[in-house]
Amino acid sequence: MINTRRHQEEFEEKYLSPLACKSHRSAGRAVPERECELRTAFQRDRDRIIHCNAFRRLKHKTQVFIAPEGDHYRTRLTHTLEVAQISRTVARALRLNEDLTEAIALGHDLGHTPFGHGGERALDQLFGPGFRHNEQSLRVVDVLETSLGGFGLNLTWEVRDGILCHTGEREPATLEGQVVRICDRIAYVNHDLEDAVRAGLIKERDLPAGWSPLRGQRINLMVQDLVENSCGKGQLGFSRKLAQATEQLRQFLFRRVYMAPRALEEEEKVAGLLGRLYDYYVLHPEIPHEHLEISEEDPAVLAKDYIAGMTDRYALYEYQRLFLPSRGPR
Repeated sequence: MINTRRHQEEFEEKYLSPLACKSHRSAGRAVPERECELRTAFQRDRDRIIHCNAFRRLKHKTQVFIAPEGDHYRTRLTHTLEVAQISRTVARALRLNEDLTEAIALGHDLGHTPFGHGGERALDQLFGPGFRHNEQSLRVVDVLETSLGGFGLNLTWEVRDGILCHTGEREPATLEGQVVRICDRIAYVNHDLEDAVRAGLIKERDLPAGWSPLRGQRINLMVQDLVENSCGKGQLGFSRKLAQATEQLRQFLFRRVYMAPRALEEEEKVAGLLGRLYDYYVLHPEIPHEHLEISEEDPAVLAKDYIAGMTDRYALYEYQRLFLPSRGPR
């Protein structure tokens, strides 16, 4: 059989930037494995993420709007795909490793809670050590996923680092991870704006001065600025002017969308719903144990893992099943 992996590795050495992370130079996996003859290490990681259960559940997890009535609002899955697309465009332009970039992008939100960031804030208050979705995403791929017949997906160090560091204080160790970290923001700023307009929370004319009402033009402007300002550098970022404008746009979203009275009212309901589920599961750890194939003994950790893995609709179903009276005969 022709070893296409080796051909791909030779291609990376010849054509990718000296700053790119080459697949055959990976720091490896926690459990060593025999190399695939068809795919590089990062291609295998991408495929493992796409085929795992947590990835499929993203299609029923809220991005911003809770249980929106409409077919065109973003979910956590569509957000993930948009991040992957933008990230690959940037990686290709900078001659970085697209496979590593894509694997990180596809896995970065696997640990996100139901009900968007409202769910994350609720679990952060409920779970004693605190909750961060990036840390939970790493726990998903390291421990909770069992699609390989054991625990975890056994991903490479570089993909795991990119997933953990796509948000928070730590910067990713690879430029590919930095690409995903920035493109995650490019994606959510733009599609959250579009969803907010669709929901009637804002009008296109409300956008800060200088920004196009067209999503494609805004994304293209950000991507071009990022590529031009980062080419050949060991640290990626926007120009100072666009960085300031993007932060202004992000703060606009917080004021008018994320922290709007309507959003806060829904978030209060989410906190009450998840809080009651959490307390119940802590008192009844046998329920999460029925669904989680791990030997975790701490009921609080079990409750946290179980709730974080839920889709919006499953959380609502569980709440109704446990706390609301069933309908009687008609």
